[in-house]
Amino acid sequence: MDLTDREYVERCRNGSPDDFRFLVQRYQGPVFAFVAGRLGNRTLAREAAQESFVRAFFALDKLQKPEAFHAWLLGIAGRVALEFRRTVTRRKEDGESAETVAADAPEPEEDLRLDEAIAALPDTYRQLILLRYFEQLSCQEIAERLQMPLGSVTKTLSRAYAALRQILEPPTPTEQPASLEKKS
Repeated sequence: MDLTDREYVERCRNGSPDDFRFLVQRYQGPVFAFVAGRLGNRTLAREAAQESFVRAFFALDKLQKPEAFHAWLLGIAGRVALEFRRTVTRRKEDGESAETVAADAPEPEEDLRLDEAIAALPDTYRQLILLRYFEQLSCQEIAERLQMPLGSVTKTLSRAYAALRQILEPPTPTEQPASLEKKS
């Protein structure tokens, strides 16, 4: 069964809370990537993603636009990630054991750079990248889910890729002005 976010939310509100699992399955990859980019630690990100879904489930009645579930969920995930980051900072400041601090060590730099780059994208670009690569949806499936024309999806994805490349490109070394070069 592949319903829209709106339909799943309404089913959950109307006595079928088990249908929330379909929303979890749909968005667990994107939410994980989002919080991992903010936390820089995959272990914490898994916990933060799980906490985000729990909070979303219990707050479903507060969601005013069920069709905007994904954006609403990312808002919750952003707040959870901020809370987790504050907790880690407090633990380090309080001098907790070396093992606890070591568990909070950052992940490999490549993964962090990509996660941070994705998190830095505008919402529209980020949403399409997450749907395409973390949920592994085709452009046609993305168009159907977001109720967008296929051409708009492919064009926006192309722009999102360009933005990601720009963020991830290593800075080019600037040439020194002739006045600063050594004279022989």
